[in-house]
Amino acid sequence: MPKHYLPKLTLIIFLLSSLLFACTPQTTQSETSELSTTPSTLAPIEFDIEGKQDILLLSIEENGYSHLFLYQPGLLPLTRISGGNWNDITPAISPDGSRIAFASNRDGFYDIYLLDLQTGGTQKMTDTPQYDSSPTWSPDLAWIAYESYYNDNLEIALLSLQDASQDAIYLTNDPASDHSPAWSPNGRQIAFVSNRNSNADIWIASLDSAIETDRYLNLSNTDRASESHPVWSADGNKLIWATASQEMQDTGIYQWDATQPTLAARRVTEGNWAVWNQSADLLAILLNEANEEYLSAHTITGELMISPEKLPGHVRGFAWLNIELPSPLPQGYQQAAIFTPPVLWQPAVLSQSDVPQQRWYVVSLPDVQAPYPQLHDLVDESFNALRQRVVKEAAWDALTSLENAFVPLTTMLDPGFSEDWLYTGRAFALNSLMTNAGWMVAEREDIGTQTYWRLYIRAMSQDGSHGEPMHNPPWDLSARYSLDTAAYESGGVYAPIPSGYWVDVTSLAQAYQWERLPSLSNWRNYYRGTRFTEFVLTTNLSWYQAMLELYPAEVLSTPTRVMPPTLTPSKTPAPSSTAGPSSTPRPSATASNTPTITFTPAPTFTPEPTSTPPTIIP
Repeated sequence: MPKHYLPKLTLIIFLLSSLLFACTPQTTQSETSELSTTPSTLAPIEFDIEGKQDILLLSIEENGYSHLFLYQPGLLPLTRISGGNWNDITPAISPDGSRIAFASNRDGFYDIYLLDLQTGGTQKMTDTPQYDSSPTWSPDLAWIAYESYYNDNLEIALLSLQDASQDAIYLTNDPASDHSPAWSPNGRQIAFVSNRNSNADIWIASLDSAIETDRYLNLSNTDRASESHPVWSADGNKLIWATASQEMQDTGIYQWDATQPTLAARRVTEGNWAVWNQSADLLAILLNEANEEYLSAHTITGELMISPEKLPGHVRGFAWLNIELPSPLPQGYQQAAIFTPPVLWQPAVLSQSDVPQQRWYVVSLPDVQAPYPQLHDLVDESFNALRQRVVKEAAWDALTSLENAFVPLTTMLDPGFSEDWLYTGRAFALNSLMTNAGWMVAEREDIGTQTYWRLYIRAMSQDGSHGEPMHNPPWDLSARYSLDTAAYESGGVYAPIPSGYWVDVTSLAQAYQWERLPSLSNWRNYYRGTRFTEFVLTTNLSWYQAMLELYPAEVLSTPTRVMPPTLTPSKTPAPSSTAGPSSTPRPSATASNTPTITFTPAPTFTPEPTSTPPTIIP
């Protein structure tokens, strides 16, 4: 939104902008700013704004929980309006701008709630153990459509707001996953996401069609791509969605013109999620990086209106409101705004007097199975805290058995991993065998030219009290071995969305500062190169700087890796005795006598991993 027509703020909002939610200075490298949500004063939030304003509504994860925020650059700082040890996700504004429908598990299960914007009061609309989320309003305010976990997959349900005694009506009933509904402003169409054609596409359900076979239309119908987040313009003439394609040039935001329904959707800009403003002349856009997300805004012609601003966490909901906020904000908003999320972990350094030259060291991880169950002393507390959080969210200990933690220099990893973060003690890799057992799946995310993975583990309890249903199809890495040429060249295929409730380990790890790593460039034909189970906590160190915390520089500058002594001696070849030239030019009738040397192999000895890594010999 152009900053030149934003209303003038009162003195107190300027103070709050600088004290409560001050943004960091612009960085010259990435030309982005970072939004902060940590308050430093308890002053009431007041502002002098007349009339309705375009204000962004986001659900953002902080410390592993999702809360609702309001934001408008230059007018309203990033202001938290909900808080607690639960998740408030997928908000949607009512057509009259008075209420927000959202999903929350504040009572233990995900249900639909309504939030009165003027008073801050909430009302619970569904009360079931099954997962209910992603509400969207009918134009006449009589119904809400939402996604509900029904018959082992997500379906689109309709809830009456006028008759509380009426049971939910299911708009879809298909073995595929149908989710993320968006009700058209014309009232007669609902767009949603479905994987009925193996990968996720954008579909439209016509409420005027009585014949089920004619009711649904596949709008995107793409191959080698996955669509998400359909959003209508306020006039109902345009529908946008995000496409994540295996072809980098096809990834981005697409627009479909409802006035010319036979025309294919066209790509309009980069992005992973977009929403319209009220007049449908601006798009607010989310841009995903490997471990960060940014907020930006463009005109429909591509002119940049808001430079990318780094968000404090993973986004679980996104909408653009046209509302008039009360001033001061209601007490519930005030309490949420001053809420300070607790610190999740603090490093506890152990005293080690025998470490030379004050270098750092690795410490043992309790009750963890790994070749070397150790991590750097500055990051092991974060791992232990993350492990406890995974137990809480999934109801089982998925981090008790690791494929790798710390790897000493004397251990050779696979080709391409000579400078892997596992050597620094600041990384760990989950046990990939969980994928074979059906307890872990990986969702492919292509960002630029690199491929990343979002990991999900299956919740132990499947009653809706832990985890959420998966929305996007995971990637089947094992399909490359199915003798399908296309699957081999692509490194796998999209798999059917698994049933049940799952926990996003990648988002949880990010809350504890563990980042995922990109796959190697040859991952499509090199399974180990996917690195889909590895996480690293760098604290802004380069790999070489992290290695210098554990090892002297001489070890890292050795051109050839020094191996430790072994109890199995190497066989040293002895020269063969070669007969001299014959005294006559005729061939000798007697073959030359070459002694045969026989080696008796020594018994082999394989050292077992110990609690401390072997000594490095420079």
